[in-house]
Amino acid sequence: MNQRPKIVIIHPNSLCCLAMRTILTDIAPFVDMFRDVEVLSYNSFDEFTADNPANAIHFFISGDTLKDNTHFFNAISRRCIVLVEGEEDFKADGFRTIDIRRPERELLKAFLMMQNAAHHAHGMEHHATQEEKELLSQREKDVLALIVKGYINKEIADILNISTPTVIFHRRNISEKIGSRAIGRQTIYAVMNGIVDVKEL
Repeated sequence: MNQRPKIVIIHPNSLCCLAMRTILTDIAPFVDMFRDVEVLSYNSFDEFTADNPANAIHFFISGDTLKDNTHFFNAISRRCIVLVEGEEDFKADGFRTIDIRRPERELLKAFLMMQNAAHHAHGMEHHATQEEKELLSQREKDVLALIVKGYINKEIADILNISTPTVIFHRRNISEKIGSRAIGRQTIYAVMNGIVDVKEL
């Protein structure tokens, strides 16, 4: 039996499940408590109960999933996040929500802010190792901070008083060192390693 801790997503929309799996899988390596976590997704509560995964530590669920299975989720409300859509009028005491219709950047920011709040409340902030601190040079950190804030190469060059080809060179190095060219992954890395504050995004 697989004893790895699990994050469970239950939502009828397969694209929503895929997007949440991607974000959570990207965040996991940078959050100590999620380091060895497996992310599972289901399109219904029945699928989840049929699979019956052991060691589920967090749940991301649709509003309808919660409404139809309150007996199960009320007892674990602190470990649940309800995925709402747009201005949906969702009210459930004790449950946090994330609007999944936000653009990816805003969704990522909302999730990171929620993670930071939870970690501060429980004294579980991510502390970068010496290796993580030394992975990027100071100039690469400066460039990365501006990248994740949405600046383009020319703007970064002007702000840092360097040439555009130098910015491109730094971007290539950052991508190689972090292991991803994806802005989402780079944003997660920057926030989790204190290069930018999530409120600055």
